[in-house]
Amino acid sequence: MKLDIKRIRKEKGISQEELAEKSGVSRPTISNLENNPDAVTTTDTLQKIALALDVKVSDFLSP
Repeated sequence: MKLDIKRIRKEKGISQEELAEKSGVSRPTISNLENNPDAVTTTDTLQKIALALDVKVSDFLSP
């Protein structure tokens, strides 16, 4: 499965910097997750990003 964070972030009209600020996850980490959909990360990181975007973690998963 691949992560599709970028699509959701753009739909919400939020920059990487804004998402980093809201989620407490560094902008380089967000950039890495967006540009490397096969990147490995922790559930905690995904939960922080999902909370900041007001979505479920499962919304990030694309086949």
